[in-house]
Amino acid sequence: MTAPGPARSAADLPGPALLFCPADRPDRFTKAAERADGVILDLEDAVAADARAAARRALEAHPLDPDRTIVRVNAADSPEHEADVDAVRRAGYRRVMLAKACSPADLTGLEGLQVIALCETARGVLVAPEMAAEDSVVGLMWGAEDLMASLGGTSSRFSVSTSGVAAPYRPVARHARSRVLLAAGAYGKAAIDAVHLDLDDLVGLRGEAEDAAASGFAATACLHPQQVPVVREAYHPDAARVRWAREVMAAVGERGGVQRHGSQMVDEPLLAQARAVLRRAGEELP
Repeated sequence: MTAPGPARSAADLPGPALLFCPADRPDRFTKAAERADGVILDLEDAVAADARAAARRALEAHPLDPDRTIVRVNAADSPEHEADVDAVRRAGYRRVMLAKACSPADLTGLEGLQVIALCETARGVLVAPEMAAEDSVVGLMWGAEDLMASLGGTSSRFSVSTSGVAAPYRPVARHARSRVLLAAGAYGKAAIDAVHLDLDDLVGLRGEAEDAAASGFAATACLHPQQVPVVREAYHPDAARVRWAREVMAAVGERGGVQRHGSQMVDEPLLAQARAVLRRAGEELP
């Protein structure tokens, strides 16, 4: 198991916009790969039970770049799980997203694969730190709707506002989101934010993606190609923030130690934030 430590860059995972694509729609594979930073080929919820065998065959028949592809497999206790994992291995993919991850024991049979644990049930959220501590786990994702279903709830959000923009998450969903992010960060793993279900609410998506980026998520999952550019823009810091980061780096680089920059005292935590901004902007660090 990995020792706890500071969060590291998730440069080995695609992002920031990850696009789900049903694995039984190989006609969409290439288009999804062209439009997003990474593709999540879905063998679980997006595929009807009677189409899953065909979906597994499609993985092999229509390969994508393994570096930019993740395959979501059914839960460890599902009768589909073993066949899903076998199909992933035959297709040459290296990363899987494990649906409804609930225990480190769920990783049995995934040896040699990089795992993104999808903590989307009450139990999964509670064991998120245990999942993040496993060496084979490279990231965590959370899911609001399955979480609410596991609690016997009926909605992850408050009522839709009169403006048509999706209302905020309920406190229990926000708690789950924070817990998964903290667990990932504590063990230096990537955190992926949940999908935004309202495909027409690009304003709400933008706000949530901006918050995700500022909070430390490495990526946001998308359900539709039109969400991808919104997420990309939200994760890219604006010109003013990039300028601030450059100035902070320059001030500390010249004088070292704790320095005043404008109205702020710059020490190592603020310097780390400046580095994160520059990484997101695609700039090389000095």
